[in-house]
Amino acid sequence: MLKLLSSSCLRSKFSNCSLRAPPSSGEKSTLGQFFRSLRDSNPRILVSGKRVFFCSEAGDGSEAAGVKAGEDNAAEKVESKSSSAIVPTNPKPEDYLSVIALPLQHRPLFPGFYMPISVKDPKLLAALVECRRRQAPYAGAFLLKDEPGSDSGLTSASEIDKNASEFKGQELFKRLHEVGTLAQISSIQGDQVMLLGHRRLQITEMDSEDPLTVKVDHLKDKPYDKEDDVIKATAFEVISTLRDVLKTSSLWRDHAQTYTQYIGEFNYPRVADFGAAISGANKIYCQQVLEELDVYKRLKLTLELVKKEMEISKIQESIAKAIEEKISGEQRRYLLMEQLKAIKKELGLETDDKTALSAKFRERLEREKCPPHVLQVIDEELAKLQLLEASSSEFNVTRNYLDWLTALPWGNYSDENFDVHHAQKILDEDHYGLTDVKERILEFIAVGKLRGISQGKIICLSGPPGVGKTSIGRSIARALNRKFYRFSVGGLSDVAEIKGHRRTYIGAMPGKMVQCLKNVGTANPLVLIDEIDKLGRGHAGDPASALLELLDPEQNANFLDHYLDVPIDLSKVLFVCTANVVEMIPNPLLDRMEVIAIAGYITDEKMHIARDFLEKTTRETCGIKPELVEVTNAALLALVENYCREAGVRNLQKHIEKIYRKIALQLVRQGVPNEPSPNATTESVVIEASSGKSVEKPSESIAEGQNVSVVGSEEATSLCEASETPAEANQANILSKTPVGVVMGLAWTAMGGSTLYIETTQVEQGESKGALHLTGQLGDVMKESAQIAHTVSRAIHSAKEPDNLFFANTKLHLHVPSGATPKDGPSAGCTMITSLLSLAMNKPVKKDLAMTGEATLTGRILPIGGVKEKTIAARRSGVKMIIFPSANRRDFDELAPNVKEGLDVHFVDNYNQIFDLAFETEQEAEK
Repeated sequence: MLKLLSSSCLRSKFSNCSLRAPPSSGEKSTLGQFFRSLRDSNPRILVSGKRVFFCSEAGDGSEAAGVKAGEDNAAEKVESKSSSAIVPTNPKPEDYLSVIALPLQHRPLFPGFYMPISVKDPKLLAALVECRRRQAPYAGAFLLKDEPGSDSGLTSASEIDKNASEFKGQELFKRLHEVGTLAQISSIQGDQVMLLGHRRLQITEMDSEDPLTVKVDHLKDKPYDKEDDVIKATAFEVISTLRDVLKTSSLWRDHAQTYTQYIGEFNYPRVADFGAAISGANKIYCQQVLEELDVYKRLKLTLELVKKEMEISKIQESIAKAIEEKISGEQRRYLLMEQLKAIKKELGLETDDKTALSAKFRERLEREKCPPHVLQVIDEELAKLQLLEASSSEFNVTRNYLDWLTALPWGNYSDENFDVHHAQKILDEDHYGLTDVKERILEFIAVGKLRGISQGKIICLSGPPGVGKTSIGRSIARALNRKFYRFSVGGLSDVAEIKGHRRTYIGAMPGKMVQCLKNVGTANPLVLIDEIDKLGRGHAGDPASALLELLDPEQNANFLDHYLDVPIDLSKVLFVCTANVVEMIPNPLLDRMEVIAIAGYITDEKMHIARDFLEKTTRETCGIKPELVEVTNAALLALVENYCREAGVRNLQKHIEKIYRKIALQLVRQGVPNEPSPNATTESVVIEASSGKSVEKPSESIAEGQNVSVVGSEEATSLCEASETPAEANQANILSKTPVGVVMGLAWTAMGGSTLYIETTQVEQGESKGALHLTGQLGDVMKESAQIAHTVSRAIHSAKEPDNLFFANTKLHLHVPSGATPKDGPSAGCTMITSLLSLAMNKPVKKDLAMTGEATLTGRILPIGGVKEKTIAARRSGVKMIIFPSANRRDFDELAPNVKEGLDVHFVDNYNQIFDLAFETEQEAEK
């Protein structure tokens, strides 16, 4: 941009100079009064007796520069200084018809204005120095044209300078605007050249290329009528607008004062040049003003530019005023608040809030254990807190952030206990059975003892509800002497619950893991992630993917919570997950886990659990003394076998609680105190299984002085009949002889193993009416198994009895009871074949037989899953003989001895082996 130099250094160059004012008449006296008043109002400008002046394109055609006679010594002194602003010359400016062409990148140079340029070309700089030495310090300044298709407003100044320095010779000549300015070389310091504009030039042709020299014509303004009212009005409007702008901008006032010093009085053309030169308009518009020789048109163009500048100045003023008012109001409030705090502190009423907060945060933090990268963040946030206003929203955000950062247990670990015998004792106290699960946990603790740390794979406890998955995790934490924290991710669909919210949101909070560390107060707790197979997935991301970073031992050493935004070491945290169905866990997550399956409990295990754990806990919960109630083993056995046949013990606990609630109600109704007198001889309630009723225990069998309560036999109710018998229990009570077409199968569900009955009956019979109808809410796979079973059984029946056309002429109906429950899977194939053949041959199968296995069209029996669950379900139903595929022999051998005890298990490869086992002959039966 053009710069009119008004600094003190340039003014000192002309401190010994005075300008000769033209006669104060007409146009010049009218236009000059305003600008002369501006010049005279600046006390910094000094004028002495020595006079050096120049004028650019004077209207009377006088010479451009002169030196007063008798001052040759002063002129030589000025010439000797390289920084001299005015160089006296012998030739007149109009004598220069060939000049060196200087390219201007940003704005054109107007007559009467200074412009500093940087000359990078050594040859061009040497030529300019030579011109100045020969007392011919003039050159032509021409604006460069923009490249075709380029947007000059989006191009940086450095890029423009770089491009301009690359042009030379003919290429540079083509890029120059034809109209420019004759510029006096005022000074040269290094590669910085100061130019002073004199008059307009127009390029006619190129003279030489290196450095570029062009032939020029000197342009003069077109004649105009100084008394023309339109020209006067336009000029006065320009002056009026300039006056308004000069009132708001001190920089513009400096331009006007310096201009009047060095150019003399104003006239109409100079008013137009002055307004265009000091405006912030685009260089293209300024070039148009420079090229315009018609004074009236030039004034109109300048008026448009200064009007626009006035509007910009008003907008700037309004913005500055608004900001000033806002700042002044905030400063006033800040000063008053600081004074109030100082007064309160002086009187001892209260300490500074921010100081107290900082002290609290620093006291809470153990700096020797905190990682360096966290300490750096805390120190930065504490410094930031001191600079914030307590009433600002950012203050509260920073305070909460520091609260979380300093509350975490950085480097604080609990001492672990790797004593295997101690862990064995705790596991046996809390759980009965589960030998394989306990063995795996003890192995994990043993490895931790050898390594000194208990890192490793993530443990995932899988099994049906109520088998003790959560309580096992709590027991592991107690055995290892770790803090325990549990959170459920069932139905979780927001990644922010795990990774935290970013602090840009209102009400942002850290994730579950950070909350866990704050609650437990140690950096190595045991975290139980419950229901990991029930993760949701919504619009807020995929939590399963976020859990990978949390659980993976290769990643969680630098876990990054979005709220804290600092790495947290979770490698010392022990993660235990629980799930009902492992297949529902995403594969990348499951791949990082070690699955420990908990199948469920058999009857004798449930008896021990009920006697040693559930009954004791329930009695204490109900507030009943042990002497007041006795539950026999027969009663518990009846409860387990008839009412609580599921894999877990949660339903068993509910039934025991129901029994004790009824006993508590009877005690309260009879008014029997909980603590009777020590000498009372009373009776106690005995719950037996034979009649399912409360019966009286003979009073003589009770020692005198025993603290027991009386429950009359007439008032006692049937406590064990509190719940209705489940459908599975009814089906388990099979008749003494199994009906024809009914076969027991074994199934696996998310609730554990269960028995599954297949029933087949004849609908109608007639020639070529053979068909199969299916019911029982079966899935696609199970429907296909039924069709396969129908084909296989028909082939086997034809081989056994070739003359019997039962399947060809009979419409059959196959049903799987519990129709409200969806069923699917291939393992009922062999059971369906047996049911169809039983009906076709009119032979029942053994009453204590259950089978499972997938059948193919060729009669092969394929392996199945859930062997342990199905075996336990068979034992609960009183089954003595089980048929498994041969490929599942290894799974059965791994079962505990108490699970396999009393079972007759057969392993088969094809259905012919099942046929021989299921349909025994009369001779075999007698044997």
